Amino acid sequence: MLVANVVTFTFLPDGVASDVLFGLSIAFVPIAAGVAILRHRLYDIDRLINRTLVYAALTAVLGTVYAGAVLVLGLFGGVGGDLPSWVVAGATLAVAALFQPARRRIQAVVDRRFNRRRYDAARTVEAFSARLRDQIELDTLSAELLAGVEQTLEPTTVSLWLRPSALRS
Repeated sequence: MLVANVVTFTFLPDGVASDVLFGLSIAFVPIAAGVAILRHRLYDIDRLINRTLVYAALTAVLGTVYAGAVLVLGLFGGVGGDLPSWVVAGATLAVAALFQPARRRIQAVVDRRFNRRRYDAARTVEAFSARLRDQIELDTLSAELLAGVEQTLEPTTVSLWLRPSALRS
C-alpha cells in the first residue's frame, strides 16, 4: 500500500488513474488481513481480540494508577523541582503489585461481556463442585455430572462408566 501511494503521488499526475490506484491500495488492506489470517492460521482471532482488550484496559488502568501515585506522592516531596527517587520507586512498586489482581479482574469483566460461553461454563463447573461437596448419592451425582458436561462442553453424546459396586472399595 505504501509503495502504491508513493508511486501515485510521485509519478502520476492528479486524475482518474491516481485515484483508481489509491482506491485499489486501500481495498487491498482487508484482503491482506484475510491472507495473513489464513496463512498464519489465526483462526482464533477472538482470542487475539480478547487479549488485546484485556491488555489495553490493563495498560490504561496501570498507567493511570502510576500517574496518580507519582502526582500524589510527589506532593509530599515538595512542589516543583525533581521528584525524589522514593516517589518513583513507590509508584512503580504499587503498579507492580497491582498487575496480577487487575489483570484477573479485567479478564473476568471481558470474559463476562464478550466470551459468555466460557464464563457460563466456569459458573456451571463452580455450581457443580459446590453441589458435589453436599451430595453423597451416586445416582444423583452421576446425573448432575452428565448434565454439567452437556452444558459446558456440548458434546454430541455423553456417557459415564462406573465400576460395578462389588469392585469398589
